[in-house]
Amino acid sequence: MYIKESKQAYDAIVIGSGITGGWAAKEFCEKGFRTLLIERGRVVEHRKDYVGEGIPPWEQPLRSKVSLAEIEQQYYVQKNCYAFNDSTKHFFGNDRDLPFETTKGTDFWWIRANQLGGKSLLWHRFSYRWSDFDFNANKLDGFGNDWPIRYQDLAHWYSYVERHVGICGQKESLPQLPDSEFLPPFDMTAPELHIKQQLEAAFPDRKLIHGRQAHLTKPSAHHLAQGRGQCQARNECQKGCSFGAYFSTQSSTLPDAAKTGNLQIAPNSVVHSLIYDAASNRVKGVRVIDNDDLSEREYFGKVVFLCASTLGSTQILLNSRSKTFPNGLANSSGVLGHYLMDHNYNAWAKADIPGFKGSFYSGRRPGGLYIPNFYFKPDPKRPFLRGYGMSAGAYREDWQALKNNDGIGIAFKQQLQKPGKWKFSLGAQGEMLPRFENSVQLHAFKKDKWGIPQLEINCRFSENERLMMLDAAEQGQTMLEKIGLENVSSGLHGKPPGSGIHELGTARMGKDPKDSVLNGFNQSHDIPNLFVTDGASFCSSAVQNPSLTFMALTVRAVNYAGKEIAARRI
Repeated sequence: MYIKESKQAYDAIVIGSGITGGWAAKEFCEKGFRTLLIERGRVVEHRKDYVGEGIPPWEQPLRSKVSLAEIEQQYYVQKNCYAFNDSTKHFFGNDRDLPFETTKGTDFWWIRANQLGGKSLLWHRFSYRWSDFDFNANKLDGFGNDWPIRYQDLAHWYSYVERHVGICGQKESLPQLPDSEFLPPFDMTAPELHIKQQLEAAFPDRKLIHGRQAHLTKPSAHHLAQGRGQCQARNECQKGCSFGAYFSTQSSTLPDAAKTGNLQIAPNSVVHSLIYDAASNRVKGVRVIDNDDLSEREYFGKVVFLCASTLGSTQILLNSRSKTFPNGLANSSGVLGHYLMDHNYNAWAKADIPGFKGSFYSGRRPGGLYIPNFYFKPDPKRPFLRGYGMSAGAYREDWQALKNNDGIGIAFKQQLQKPGKWKFSLGAQGEMLPRFENSVQLHAFKKDKWGIPQLEINCRFSENERLMMLDAAEQGQTMLEKIGLENVSSGLHGKPPGSGIHELGTARMGKDPKDSVLNGFNQSHDIPNLFVTDGASFCSSAVQNPSLTFMALTVRAVNYAGKEIAARRI
């Protein structure tokens, strides 16, 4: 299955093996297409290569911390990710080998996971559908281009991927957050059930619901047939899960693609550029640099799907220049590299929960609760456009929280053995507007070790996002005070774009080829056999986590491409 050199002309080439690449490979292979999956990083095998799995902190040399020397030399950007620790560091990119520039006065955290499976091994599994309020937002307030699709265009494909992935949650019938095909949710704790009742009574327009996540709480026969099992509530997902209880390329899409016999994988193959043939106006193949020995090779295919992550895919297009496309492949519109977005996680609120001293829980639920966006309808009286959702959850202080208190000796150790206070927290996830000036371009002369021009990122949150986070902190404080919680506080973080790890835009879809790169099926307006189905294709960010929409867009695009190929239009 793993190859290096190949003289085959593949039916389909998929670049990138993360959430979208895995889905594209699975769908093409199951349709009978001879498919090559190109991955720039090493092979990570399911179960075998989860080297940090099941190792508790007290058995790790630095109790899960990474040494300062290692961080300074290799992980000075990646250290900012919430999931980065000694048990997961091998799934993060080495910053020394992955340089990029930011425009003076700006900052950006570019979190990368360059191995087979990509960030599907590290993601936080929250999976929410978008609604028509999200697909209509640009059109309604005039900020950004109109999406070429609506909810009904994706509804079938959401269901298709959800049944395969396994999404836990509960039907709510909310207009701004369509229901999924659900597995049972994780239980709420007694304090959470109390807070839900109080909050929804005090604020009728707001709901506290189960977070919707890609976890198998009760696997179906379809999931078991994939070799996956029930979630064990260890909350150590980013170490890798041998149960396959959370969805990843390794646990789900890759095995299905492999068993068709139609899949080949080219690991350690850093894509330099796409090979464009002006005479036929088609992408003929892919030019790669070997990750290890820096040798060059080429692969050829009939259709190319870029699934290399938002910035990765755009970097490849920008570096694929020709006489026809001197400013980047498929860039006749001139918008390639522009309208970069992320989510804004910069507001929080927290409080103590009185009572419930006799209430405990067992296990470690790998997720929390969610307050869907209550600003989903445009309101000219609000001082900012769009809105935000809020992650939420209650927990009881245990030794990991109490260890930071002052203390020493036996008495302190005995104190750590007793449960502490119940706490409740809120964290905002705000929409970022698509702005032309938030962009990426190739650096004029700086290159990485593979000879590929580095990306220069120019991105910052605007006044709209600042006002939105101020409102989120204020609303969080108000809600927690009104429902009777104690010691309420709120504030702002000040983290830069990229910190949400939801990069979106830079090769957006659109109805008009003059202001967009892709059509409504993620197909290049300029080149019929070129598709981009990762976050680069987004016209707006909404407030929901985007991965479920990545998947739905990808399977829809593969289905479309298959029909176009059969009709000989590609």
